[in-house]
Amino acid sequence: MTHHGPPLSAEQARRLPDYPFQGHWFGHGAWHQHYLDEGRGAPVLMVHGNPTWSYMWRHLVLGLRGRYRCIAPDLRGMGLSDRARDRDGQLLAEIRARDLGRLVDHLIAERGAPTRGWTLVVHDWGGPVGMWWSHLHPGVVDRLVVLNTAAFPMPPGYRLPWGTHALRRRGVGRFAHASNAVAHMALRQGPRRPLPQAVRDAYLAPYRRQRDRPALVRWAQDIPLGPADAGWPHAQRLGEALVTFTQLPVFIGWGMRDPLYDDLVLAEWTRRLPRASLHLYPYAGHYVLEDMAWQLVEDIRDFLAVTDRGQRG
Repeated sequence: MTHHGPPLSAEQARRLPDYPFQGHWFGHGAWHQHYLDEGRGAPVLMVHGNPTWSYMWRHLVLGLRGRYRCIAPDLRGMGLSDRARDRDGQLLAEIRARDLGRLVDHLIAERGAPTRGWTLVVHDWGGPVGMWWSHLHPGVVDRLVVLNTAAFPMPPGYRLPWGTHALRRRGVGRFAHASNAVAHMALRQGPRRPLPQAVRDAYLAPYRRQRDRPALVRWAQDIPLGPADAGWPHAQRLGEALVTFTQLPVFIGWGMRDPLYDDLVLAEWTRRLPRASLHLYPYAGHYVLEDMAWQLVEDIRDFLAVTDRGQRG
């Protein structure tokens, strides 16, 4: 496995807007994974998607760390984690879920984290990654927070936005990798409110060199749209595994102006998890934590407080 280190140091990252955190690293043998570990209390595990990194969780970490232990890893090849190349034919969501399992095992064995009582927070590809990790480790997670993601086969009638769909073509994918088009396109289409330039720069910081972004196009190419796609059986298994959460507290926070995860995807979540606490944000997009930062943080904090009381009772 070829790999190289992260594109910016932890000290450089701490100078980014609203990211005053002390980084931690866990060694997976040949490569090292960066993660945040802030606060004390019941653990809240936050799993990002593509092409974001732990920076996207900064408002939620700041809002929860006074009462909870906030753990936010950078997935392999993203953020401040090492760039370890993936072999062709591997499903990134499966590999990253196993990475996540090793990290959590380390936190339990070496850093005092509990074996149960975890809250899982997922966004974008963090949904398939986090949900598959949860499936592989039954009983660890007892609450779920879903933010604009999918963890099941895309419902009938779903259409992938054309820009993302084009990345599935090899020539377009090569161009997107060379030009960093995935990260730039996400910043254009993800938030509905203009982001300050310093925040845009922070999102782009880990991906400025070609060698720093090997996974970004691969994630887009892994999206399963039908039975002919390699990831379709995995999406089916994810959907079947959702039954685990039908009797657990679930919060769905949804940006309604998301071109990637649209109303059909939201309807599929509510069909599969009808008892979930549903919070809709009509003017927010895919980057719902940017568009509705403090409102969403407050809503999640309230959900955790209410379910804390319910679990104690």
